[in-house]
Amino acid sequence: MKLEILGSGCTKCKRMYDNVNEAVKKAGIQAEVIKVEDLSEIVSRGILMTPSLFKDGEEVVAGRVPTVNEIIEILKGA
Repeated sequence: MKLEILGSGCTKCKRMYDNVNEAVKKAGIQAEVIKVEDLSEIVSRGILMTPSLFKDGEEVVAGRVPTVNEIIEILKGA
């Protein structure tokens, strides 16, 4: 599974990155977690609100920081 956190590097973006890593660890899931801060990459994907979380290329959260438990549900496909 590939998880990408897109954001400019703001506090919310860093918190989402930390929450995603904690969720992956708690869920015991194998995942590649990537932080994308390059503005041209973010714009090229049509992101309107950051932070944004992508799971295997699909945007699953935009413009807010989900809780660790919410991310676990997303990872498990609930």
